[in-house]
Amino acid sequence: MSRAKARAALLQELEHAVRRSSGQGAIFSQAVAGRAGISSSDMECLDFLNLEGRVTAGRLAEVTGLTTGAITGVVDRLEKAGFVRRERDANDRRKVFIAIIPENIAKVGRFYEPMQRAVLQDWETYTDAELRLLLRFMTQGYKTMLAATEELKAMLQAPKAKRAAARKPARTR
Repeated sequence: MSRAKARAALLQELEHAVRRSSGQGAIFSQAVAGRAGISSSDMECLDFLNLEGRVTAGRLAEVTGLTTGAITGVVDRLEKAGFVRRERDANDRRKVFIAIIPENIAKVGRFYEPMQRAVLQDWETYTDAELRLLLRFMTQGYKTMLAATEELKAMLQAPKAKRAAARKPARTR
């Protein structure tokens, strides 16, 4: 097999592995979200809140790629489910932060513990250099997905006629 073909096969294998992992992660998250009584997208936003800490709705919109309007709905649902609370800034009462409620998060977090232990065990088999490569891969993957989300939002917000024109194949002579 030529070097180019071997690389193409390797890239395809990597793409499939990433898609399987991402898909399985989504299915796992959906199962936990169902148990928690929230949607899987709300569960993902809750995870962003776990990672980011106490943030404004604007910041949550920024890191998820969702609109601020969508984030308002997410926060409303998470607050109703008892996972977050809105907190006013002591210095600027107009500013509102979204904060997790740790004791309620812990009830959901227990479902992730076996997976986390398994992943940490897997990571122990990698060298520091390999871990840095994986970190770079995942960080760039997040940035790529965030940019793709922005592009998708723009495409979906485009006027219908423009979207229809984009779907038509180019005319050849």
